[in-house]
Amino acid sequence: MADAINDPLMALVRERGLLDNTQLDEVVQEMGRTGKPALEVITNNGFLDADTLLQIVADHLGTMVGFIDEGSLTEETLKAVPMESARMYQCMPLGLYGDTLQITLVDPLNPAVLDELATTLKLQLQLVVVNPPDILKAIEKYYPSQSGGYLDILQQMGTTMDLNDAGDSKVTLVDLAEGGEAAPMIKFVNLVLMQAVQDRASDIHFEPFEDEFKIRYRVDGALYEMTPPPKHLSGAITNRLKVMANLNVSERRLPQDGRISVNVSGKQIDLRMSTLPTAFGESIVLRVLDRSAVNLEIESLGFPPKIHAQVLEFIEQPNGIFCVTGPTGSGKTTTLYSCLRRVNVIDTKLLTAEDPVEFDIEGIMQVQVSEAVGLTFMKALRAFLRQDPDIIMLGEMRDLETAQIAIQASLTGHLVLSTLHTNDSAGAVTRLVDMGVEPFLISSTLLGVMAQRLVRRICPRCKTPFEPSEGQLQQMNLSPHDLGDKSFFYGRGCPNCNDTGYRGRKGIYELLVISDAVRNLINERAPTVVLRQKAIELGMVTIRDDGLRSVYAGDTTVEEILKYT
Repeated sequence: MADAINDPLMALVRERGLLDNTQLDEVVQEMGRTGKPALEVITNNGFLDADTLLQIVADHLGTMVGFIDEGSLTEETLKAVPMESARMYQCMPLGLYGDTLQITLVDPLNPAVLDELATTLKLQLQLVVVNPPDILKAIEKYYPSQSGGYLDILQQMGTTMDLNDAGDSKVTLVDLAEGGEAAPMIKFVNLVLMQAVQDRASDIHFEPFEDEFKIRYRVDGALYEMTPPPKHLSGAITNRLKVMANLNVSERRLPQDGRISVNVSGKQIDLRMSTLPTAFGESIVLRVLDRSAVNLEIESLGFPPKIHAQVLEFIEQPNGIFCVTGPTGSGKTTTLYSCLRRVNVIDTKLLTAEDPVEFDIEGIMQVQVSEAVGLTFMKALRAFLRQDPDIIMLGEMRDLETAQIAIQASLTGHLVLSTLHTNDSAGAVTRLVDMGVEPFLISSTLLGVMAQRLVRRICPRCKTPFEPSEGQLQQMNLSPHDLGDKSFFYGRGCPNCNDTGYRGRKGIYELLVISDAVRNLINERAPTVVLRQKAIELGMVTIRDDGLRSVYAGDTTVEEILKYT
């Protein structure tokens, strides 16, 4: 709720008392669930019309509401804003009058964007408020996609590049916004990073092979390849990235980790960088940490109502252990952060040990675990117990010593949140026993285990109903009789989803509650299958069944559920 209420437009609407509390809650929840901007959610729900909202924004900024008059868009006006700036800052020029440019922004309430644009364009700017969809449409029309620019820079690099050129060591906001005078290498790397952020990529891979140098993005869990740069430039691209992350450029034999901070559309984006020496050069992976893209409210995670209520009950307990389990990249850390955000109040001391710290959360003491200097999870946890915490989050229970101290912490009156790498919730109990933890300690401290996966959402713009084949039904152990009047959907593919049929991801969940019956089985060292069967008898919905709930709701496809469960 807090993040969405901090949205500047929502703050204005609330300040003026234009929506009642019920309407505000509804808007906040939908913003968290869908990621749509406040203006779109408010108008779609019919609470206020777009003209009213635009006038409120204009009054607040001391400006006027306008529109895009295509007849007055001269070549000189359009040239005043370079294509990279228009797309990156999501702005559109309306008219040029001497050294004053009348301009409109998709996000007019973000003052940082206007300041950076004024610096970049070297003009006086006069802001006009225009309906955001109209601005986006005009940008697509007058500043078409950058693929041509990418290929132009590739061509420049192929003919003019000095192989050892890593460019200036400073990465500036102007570099990323425009890079007009920058060396081709700097422009190229900036363009790759900017494009990745705009395409909602979670990771960027730079991969050297014997005959080529690949660049791939991971969007919604799937990898997509860009046009590769010439192989002989791989060293220069690698060096430029290492310079930006303040890594040792001359060290090519050992893995290194670093961080790059860039500013795109007024948003601070952190890129976590990892290098790995391979047979044909260094492989680099950048993890994109866009704070504004991650909503850390529990309501935005899409828990089924029963699991939502149970998780809230767990995190309000004075002591015990709550575990989240699943493979790498299944959203475990985001779930735990959301739990911490819910209990992050003034009278509670929260400590986290993470490897690495992904997002800074105000009011929480976060510790970066570093094996290199000997600060392990175990040492951090021991130190935590002397820091008088109420709640501890442990990035991962990797070994017996860490698990034992976590159990000790819960027995001495602390709530511990942690993760484990297992395929399902019942498997987490068996994993702890296999580590060497005594079953009676597990049964007396563990509150519950939640398994989760992330599946891709069907693109809402090209969502199409279809009849599943018999083969698909058999794979899910369903018969035509089970279906009744349930509908199945898939994405045909459209420009909105880059012809993939998917846009965004959602979680599917399975929660094992440690009841008295399950405790008895743990004490008897019952195998995973028995624990799982007993939990299902007691009402646990398996991750596959929760996936089918999402299929029936039209959120995802049969293929995604079969792939991840």
